[in-house]
Amino acid sequence: ATSDLLRLVPRLPELASQPRGAGEPVTVFPGFAATDRSTRPLRAYLRYLGYRPEGWGLGKNRGDVPSLIPQVVDVVSKRAEAEGRPIRLIGWSLGGYLAREAARDVPECVEQVITLGSPIVGGPRFTTTAPIYERRGVDFDEIQRAIDEREQTPIRVPITVVYSKSDGVVEWRACIDRKNPDVEHFRVKSTHIGLGVSPDVFSIVASELAGRPR
Repeated sequence: ATSDLLRLVPRLPELASQPRGAGEPVTVFPGFAATDRSTRPLRAYLRYLGYRPEGWGLGKNRGDVPSLIPQVVDVVSKRAEAEGRPIRLIGWSLGGYLAREAARDVPECVEQVITLGSPIVGGPRFTTTAPIYERRGVDFDEIQRAIDEREQTPIRVPITVVYSKSDGVVEWRACIDRKNPDVEHFRVKSTHIGLGVSPDVFSIVASELAGRPR
């Protein structure tokens, strides 16, 4: 992450000149074992561009996906109702998976989804968090069955996938979306932790927020 921060400085003029928002609501979801604190740099940048970013407000992401999906759907639905329009979702790592599932369940509340290093294939099986889930007694085959069942309903909003072959936490192939109709993939050079402060990621996010409303 330090190297990404160092790369951020000379790119600041370029990042400052990215297309600006007009107060559109954005909700940003943290990764496994992280809180809203981890997404502060990205949200600060989006605020600078003129968006109205918020964290997910659910505390630490403890990785219990079955219980988190309805909570995330509730967060998204309530904000969309309060705003009177669909909102944009950005999720880092597991947060991206949860953002996708919210879009799957309440597409009318979601304008678009951007995922950063998010494992969408195999659950935690293809990540370095797999041993943690194993110690919890999680059945990876059962997770895959649940994923397969949910994927019977396609995601009907635009999706942007950002991934890195040097991620180091999530196997990059597990980030690739081959199932849904409106997906764009962007490869960056970053560690998993660096995705939240990468100038390449910031640039892609700014461009995609400005250019891919449904």
